Amino acid sequence: MSGPGSDSPGLRSAARSVAAVAARRAAAADTDRILHREVVDALLDAGFARHFVPVDHGGHAGGCAELLQAVALVGEGCTSAAWCASVLAGASRMGAYLPEAGQRELWSKGQDTKVVGALMPGGRATPEPGGGWRLSGEWDFTSAVDFSDWALVCALVPAGGHREPWFFAVPRQEYRVADTWFNVGMRGTGSNTLLIDAARIPEHRGFARREMLAGRSVGSRARCHRAPLRLLSGLLFAAPALGAARAALNAWAARPAGRDPAEGGSRVQPTAARAASRIDAAGLLLERAARVADAERQTPPEALRNPADCALAVEQLVEVVEELFRSVGSRGQLETHRLQRIWRDVHCLASHVALRHDTAASPYGGHLLESAQSPHP
Repeated sequence: MSGPGSDSPGLRSAARSVAAVAARRAAAADTDRILHREVVDALLDAGFARHFVPVDHGGHAGGCAELLQAVALVGEGCTSAAWCASVLAGASRMGAYLPEAGQRELWSKGQDTKVVGALMPGGRATPEPGGGWRLSGEWDFTSAVDFSDWALVCALVPAGGHREPWFFAVPRQEYRVADTWFNVGMRGTGSNTLLIDAARIPEHRGFARREMLAGRSVGSRARCHRAPLRLLSGLLFAAPALGAARAALNAWAARPAGRDPAEGGSRVQPTAARAASRIDAAGLLLERAARVADAERQTPPEALRNPADCALAVEQLVEVVEELFRSVGSRGQLETHRLQRIWRDVHCLASHVALRHDTAASPYGGHLLESAQSPHP
């Protein structure tokens, strides 16, 4: 078994197989608005669900760099499948903040338990006599919820005259799913609405969101559990975009606009080179952020920069896909063309709050301005 903080054995190599399966099912996922069971099974077999699970519960407590590369590989086959790979990994990581009894219950059936997360407060939890809470609410945009085993949902609880966000672990039999995901892109993520009607939640299945934000895990000392959330949340959402942009370039290169067979495609060679370099540059930003997240220590500027770099990388990737899509002509806009699906996916993905550059970059920009105004010795 891998030690704490080690990478999942073979995750990257397994991701190539997942990408092939996901690519075959990508068009159907877009139409059906959910991943095919074959793709879900491939994600589990590859080890995405167990990647961040604590070693004591059979997981690998793996690193961000390994996950970034593996998710991006899946994204070359299907953006929605890559997004679900990140969701399964990231939501399982959240389980490390539950009390020990809650962790044992969450992973009682194995380290590949399919956990999903509803990160924004969508309900309320009221204390119950004798301990625990009564939880009700609805959580929109819960990716991969249809095939989940557990959900970690955020709700507000009374705390000294105000309400504080907590997370609660809820088993599948205690929540319903409403079919509400009719989106322009990322259709295969099945990001439907999760609903809970007065579920009884015992004390060992809840934790304050501030603990996860600060990286105060329970039991595990692995770096992936002690890292403050801002160090890695952007990576989880950005990784699918890296693979999607690579796939867009491949789809475009198969028949770019303006290619003159007599000239060997010379008119489009600069476009291809520019796109490849810009995708690589965005990838380097994300790889740097992953190394920072995996490191035992970070300087305050590094911690502030990570969210900004992830958002900027995605902004650049969207620009590349946009340029390719606009240049490919009418053929690329056909429903059957892969490029139009990727174009829709990356625009949808980039709207996530964690990837909005102005929001993500403001703390780092503030630090830079403050540092520039400070006297230097």
